Formats: sequence, structure tokens, C-alpha cells
Amino acid sequence: MSDVINNKDHHRYELEVEGHLATEHYKLDGNVITFEHTDVPKELGGKGVGSKLVQGALDQVRAAGLKLIPECPFVKAWIEKHPAYADLVKS
Repeated sequence: MSDVINNKDHHRYELEVEGHLATEHYKLDGNVITFEHTDVPKELGGKGVGSKLVQGALDQVRAAGLKLIPECPFVKAWIEKHPAYADLVKS
């Protein structure tokens, strides 16, 4: 699997796997990033691609010093399962 990249022109994080593109769509407002929607192609379902995408995106959010609003249910659930990332959520 390749690394997660931030496609700023399209406002999404991307992870290409086996010729398919998984994406995490966001909007950025100052130092707050809102994750709106996770899209993992059905061909990649059940392979942990969504989790790898979210973790890679959140690592970049942390490195950039941003705060997160997890509107996407997948991201919200992922953070609940990985409390080490809970500090990124805007209170």
C-alpha cells in the first residue's frame, strides 16, 4: 500500500491501493479541519484501507497542528476505537 497524500486542490486525503483510490474529504477553516466523508471503493472493502487512510490523515492533521471536527461517522468511530487520537478533536 502507498502512503496517504493530502490532495489540497481537491480537499481530500487519498490512498491508492491496487489501482483504486480511497478518499477522505475535508473542509479547512483556519486551524480547524472537518472530515466530511470517507469513500473506500467496494473492491477494497474489508482490507483495512479505510483505517489506514484515516490514521494517515490524522497523523498529518497532528503534524500540522490542526484541530478536527469528525462529521464523518467512520472517522468518529475510528477515533473512539483509537483514543490516542482523541486529543485532535475540537472541544
